[in-house]
Amino acid sequence: MRQYVLGRLVQLVVVMIGISIVTFCLTYVLGDPSAVLLPMDAPPETRALFRKELGLDQPLIVQYARFASGAIRGDFGESFLMKKSALALVMERLPATYQLALAGLLFGLAIAVPLGTLAAYRRGSWIDNLCTMLAVAGQAIPIYWLGLMLMIVFAVQLRWLPASGYGEPANFVLPTIALGSFLAPITMRLVRSNMIDVLSQDYIRTARAKGLAGAVVLARHAFKNAALPVIAVLGLQFGQLLGGAVVTETVFSWPGVASFTVSSIANGDYPVVQAAVVILAASICIVNLSVDVLIGYLDPRIRQ
Repeated sequence: MRQYVLGRLVQLVVVMIGISIVTFCLTYVLGDPSAVLLPMDAPPETRALFRKELGLDQPLIVQYARFASGAIRGDFGESFLMKKSALALVMERLPATYQLALAGLLFGLAIAVPLGTLAAYRRGSWIDNLCTMLAVAGQAIPIYWLGLMLMIVFAVQLRWLPASGYGEPANFVLPTIALGSFLAPITMRLVRSNMIDVLSQDYIRTARAKGLAGAVVLARHAFKNAALPVIAVLGLQFGQLLGGAVVTETVFSWPGVASFTVSSIANGDYPVVQAAVVILAASICIVNLSVDVLIGYLDPRIRQ
């Protein structure tokens, strides 16, 4: 088990190095920050001085070395616009994004696991067909459209829930439904597929032959073995949740780091974009590492 964990840690370090390189390079795709932060009629001398103050006139390898050494220490520089630590600005908004992602994950699982299990248990019936249709429809609905429809119906017309805001339990309902519905279809189909495979195994037939109730067979014997692939995929889907959070936070004006990153990209605020991307990528890597360790602990075959 120790060698398995050490191997995953080495992979994590390699991935983070690659992420730092990609993040540094992609920020230059945004364009020159002087074109955004300075007036359009600023003379070339002013632009050159501005770039020199930011260190953008140095060779790329020197800029990357400065960026990487600072990132290791947690120093991504100051925001061009707010003149505050970029990391501090990101960390202020990170809890809101994590809360929304966790709420969406729990909501998606609350829908996907029961429906996927029921569809597998009633394979070929109208219940199975209905669950499959719901999963396909859920995958086809864009998350931003669903968010807008939820807002129009429950916030504007019925006035049951707030359309935006943060801090109150009611503020979580609509964003959580939108984000959880983004995750549920894929998870439900995966649960159904794994449960169908497990329910065809010999030990399930033996449990049924002993006279055990269907619910007992599902809970004690089938679901435990079918859950391992689902747990593995949930680690990968955490990244998709953060991607979906970008749209969800924008639609519902959620004060998270995802929407803050989008606005920073539009404003050419390099330090904030770099800090946000590295922190979110590190979060995804840590979640996947935790999932790998958990699966390796639950299933010794994985460690081998």
